[in-house]
This record gives sequence, C-alpha cells and structure tokens, in this order.
Amino acid sequence: MKDKLKKFAVFHFPKGVPENVSMAIQTGVLSLLAGLSAVLFMFMTNLLFEKTYLAFAGRSTMFFILASFLVIISTSTVVGLLLNVFSPDAAGSGIPQVKSAYWKELGHLKIKPVLIKFVAGILSIGGGNSLGREGPSVFIGSGVASNADGVFGTPKRGRRAAAVIGASAGLAAAFNAPLAAIAFVIEEIVGDLNNRYLGRVVLSSVIGAFVVYALIGRQPAFSLPAIDNISWLHYFIVPLVAFVAALAGVVFQRVTLLWKLRLKRQKRIPAWLLPVLGGLATWIIGCGVFLATGKLGVFGLGYQDLSNALNNHFEWKIAGVMIVAKLLAMIIGYSFGGCGGIFAPLLFVGGMTGYFLGGLARVWIPLTPADQIVLAVIGMSACLGATVRAPLTSILIVFEMTHQFSLVPSLLLATIISQATARFAGKLNFYDALLVQDGHELHKIHPPVDLNSWQNLPVSAIANPTPVMLSGLAEDEMRDKLDRFPFNSFPLLVDGRIKGIVTRQQMQQAVLVHGVPEIHKAALCYPEQTVREIGSKFLESSAYVLVVVDRGTKTIRGIITLHDLIRAQAAIQH
Repeated sequence: MKDKLKKFAVFHFPKGVPENVSMAIQTGVLSLLAGLSAVLFMFMTNLLFEKTYLAFAGRSTMFFILASFLVIISTSTVVGLLLNVFSPDAAGSGIPQVKSAYWKELGHLKIKPVLIKFVAGILSIGGGNSLGREGPSVFIGSGVASNADGVFGTPKRGRRAAAVIGASAGLAAAFNAPLAAIAFVIEEIVGDLNNRYLGRVVLSSVIGAFVVYALIGRQPAFSLPAIDNISWLHYFIVPLVAFVAALAGVVFQRVTLLWKLRLKRQKRIPAWLLPVLGGLATWIIGCGVFLATGKLGVFGLGYQDLSNALNNHFEWKIAGVMIVAKLLAMIIGYSFGGCGGIFAPLLFVGGMTGYFLGGLARVWIPLTPADQIVLAVIGMSACLGATVRAPLTSILIVFEMTHQFSLVPSLLLATIISQATARFAGKLNFYDALLVQDGHELHKIHPPVDLNSWQNLPVSAIANPTPVMLSGLAEDEMRDKLDRFPFNSFPLLVDGRIKGIVTRQQMQQAVLVHGVPEIHKAALCYPEQTVREIGSKFLESSAYVLVVVDRGTKTIRGIITLHDLIRAQAAIQH
C-alpha cells in the first residue's frame, strides 16, 4: 500500500538512502517550513500592531481613540467574515483543532483553515484584540507540515508525525523556547512520553529555534535584569502569588466556556458580527485603560508593558488595573469568536498579578526589587499552568523566555500550588473542555505496536464509553443534538433499551420536512469480544455502527463506528 502511495509523491528519495536518513531529512524539511511560517506570522502580527497602535499612541489622544476604533472594528469585521463564511474551523487558538486532528484524523489538517487562520490571526491580534499568537503558530505550523508531508507521498491518514513536528517547530519559533515546545507536545497533544515520534519532535523543536535565531536573533522574549539579590522573604509570598494567579486562570476558563456556550446557542446576533462586538468591547476597555494610565497592554499581546514590569519600570498600582482589564478583554476576545491564542494574555495576567502582589507586599515586607520580578515570573507560570494543565511546559516556557536559572526553585513551588488550584476549573484543561463543549470529546486509543496484538484487544478497550444518545424522535431533541454534536450516528434509546441507529443525514432531513427519520437496525457486540471477532458484524448494520452492550443486562457500554476501527488500525500501520 505504501509503495502505491509513493507513486503519487512529488519528491522521491534516491534508492539506497537508509530509511532513518530519509526520515531525518523529511523531518528537517517539514520543521523548516513550519518554523518559517510561524516566524512570518509573528513578523506580520508585530508589524501591523507597530504601524497602528504603537504609532497612534505617539499622536494626540483624540487621534488615538478614533484611529484605534477604525482599526479594531475593520479588522474584526474581516475576521468575522473570514471565520464564518470561509472557515469556521479557523476560530479560536487552534490547539484544540490540532489535538482533534491528531487523534481523530491521524494528523491530517485541511489547508483552507490554515490559510484563513494565518490571515485572520494577523488581523485579529495585530488589530488589537487581546489574544496571543502562540496557539495560531502551533496550528499553522502543524497544518503546513501536515500538508507538505503529502509531497513525500504520505497519505492523509498517516500524518500524525507531521502534525506534531509542525506543532513543536511552530511553538519553538513563536516563543523562542524549544524545550517548552517539546514538553507541550508531549503533555498536551500526544500525552505519552514513550510516543514513537518523540525523537522527531525534539529535532523539529531545535530546527524551529534555529529559524528564529537566524532571522530574529537569540534574545529571549523578555529581557530581565540580573537577578542576584533574591531574599528568602519572597518565598513567603510565592504561595499567595501562585494561588491568585492560578485563580485568575480558573476564572478565565470558567467564564469563557460559559459565555462561549451561550453565544453559540443564541440566534439573534449573526455569528460573523460577534467578533466585531468583541473587538468593540476590547476597544472600550483598552481606551479606558490608555486614557487613565497611558498603557497599551490591553491591546494585542501586551508584551511591552509586561517587559517593563519585569524590569521594574512599571507602577505596581497600575498593574492591579491591568489585571482586571486584560482578563476581561481576553475573555471577551475568545468567547466572542476571535482568532487567537491564550498563552500571551495568560502570561500577561499572571505576570501583572505577581508584580502587583509583590508591590503590595513591599509596603510591609522588605522585599528587594529582584524579589518583585521573581514574583511576577511566578505569576506567569502559575496562571498559564492552571489553564493548560501542563506543568512542565509552564515551567520551561517561562524559564526559556527569561533565561534566568535562579527562578527554578520558586517556579517548582508555584507549579504545585497552581496545579492544585486548577481543580476549581473542573477535571479538564481549557483545550479539552472546549473540545467537549463542541461535541469533540477525544477517545484516545493507544494501540499496541503490532497488528496481531491489536486484533486481540477486547472491544471495551477501544469503544467510546460515553456515546450521545437519542431518547426519542421529537423534532426539538433532534435539532438540539444536531446543533451540539458533530457525530454522524446516534443510538436511539427508549425506556432503557436500544431501538436502533439514526444517522445525521436522516435527522437533518426529518427536521427539514417535519417528519420521522428512518431507524437502522442496531448491531450488537459484547465488551469481552476481540477486535478480530467484531469485524464482520459491521455488515449487520447499514449505519456501520456497533453498540457495545453488557452480555447479561443488555445495558449499553459504548459504541464503535467503522470509521473509528479503520482509523485506529491505520494508526498502527503508520
């Protein structure tokens, strides 16, 4: 099969080239393309912000207000149209979409959302919305690598390696942090330290960092003064800073998910108009802060104000204002359908939280200026870690962005508190909660390494244990399931017993004509049966869905679709 697919490759390695050499070259090419796309995205975003908000800030106050209004409304309007007319999949940060593509599509990402994300991300973030560029960089890098992998003849359902290679190179380039990029891919996307792609992820992160070094330089994202006079007193404040900063991350997650769900279900406001309203609200908050403090941190990434705070060139009382304003702006920006990530605003909110609490503590405790900087960095790590639930990433990304070894003990202590506080947001991190809210709960199957072991697995190991059921064929219920979940088949459960399978297409037709959909026969299997035994059972169901039931009680234990089975088996072969 692989040999047949290679015939369609644009590029062929010469005969005799060892497989490990060709794989390394392929990884290098994909990483280079992903890194270049992330750097170009960063450059264009920074350029747009520099030519607008930074330039406007040097003019009169009235000019800033009018010009910033025109920029954020015009860019948000274009973003709204791009996301809702051309590619709704390009909304948000992009990291949930990469996770979904890795687990459900075996690494394949369509090129259209990648291109839309590139343009919409530049306009949204550079145009002043309070979002970050890191999530889009991961999505763009992963999408570029996934599509470029086709040049080497890799089939669409065999591009998991390309997806994680592009993701790590993109994040390494976005943050100039290769170690954090490796940790993030392991913790957040693949969730397995023994993953077969680990070596290629390490190589891609290194190449992504080299791309940044070559084009921009080796300087860290934030330049800190030498931290050499840290007092022991600051350790008494670290738990408080970590808790409050993590709590800010919890507030962001809970409120954003709530608002996003309500806005998704409402029908009065057109979807394309929501980013415009989000941009308007951000403009009101940002202009209010600018008029009161002269600071631009609410708009865009906010890195300039955060850098000033990390160098003690910032009034700590103003930092308190920035916390509330930035947190509200980022919640609005994301929940109203903007195109951007959450890393940068979370780092900003956490950093300002630590800086504010450090300044407040210095009123009563003789902390040094270096202590206050350390507390700001602690807040950055704690706020990010509580939201993404990736403790190693939250430590490494802050460490690599500052290049300060003296921060490590405090970061470790803050991480423990941050992860404990994160439980207030629920069992899932922000990205997984988004996927569940959108009906894309990931059923992660880590299959054995060989086909024979895979075929001997019990059905219970691969079945989706939480299927979405229909309790009846009322039009309102069918419409609700169609709006909330993207699945193609729904088991019909009446009085606790399975009656059959209803397909999405037939439900849509029934809702359209106010009729009753056809019910397909439900093919049953048992949890202890093996994958080999159930293969032929799919022929018993015209919907190609098996319902897993308990042999004795006949209660439903899960479902398996033919697409799930083929996809999981393909994961072994690639």
